[in-house]
Amino acid sequence: MLRKKVKKKPIAEINVVPYIDVMLVLLIVFMITAPLLMQGVKVELPAAPSAPLDDKQEEPLIVSVDANGLYYLNLGGDEKKAKPIKDITDTVSKILRQKPQTQVLVWGDQKVDYGIVVAMMTALQSAGAKSVGLVTEPPEL
Repeated sequence: MLRKKVKKKPIAEINVVPYIDVMLVLLIVFMITAPLLMQGVKVELPAAPSAPLDDKQEEPLIVSVDANGLYYLNLGGDEKKAKPIKDITDTVSKILRQKPQTQVLVWGDQKVDYGIVVAMMTALQSAGAKSVGLVTEPPEL
């Protein structure tokens, strides 16, 4: 008895079920890790209307307060030169008049007195900042 050879057509379909499984696992991983990557904490001032922090391409203004209570502004070539609070508020108000959507962030040393950071935040509010964010380091695991 002779058997006839039956020619089978090649299947031109791709099984996408494994790809969907991998995609769902990656989605879960990213949903869990995304909140952990947040480094800035938004602080709403009591007397100021608040708005959510937007992810923008513009560089924010950063005011730093070191452990000795000295203020620094990350603008221009003299970023490492301490400035009085009056000079910083004048500069910030000029910048905010030209670009009102600029974010203002405060880097405060953990050893500095809380009142010094609050004084800077109040001065920034009076200079025209709608909200001021505090920058923190991510926790060490």
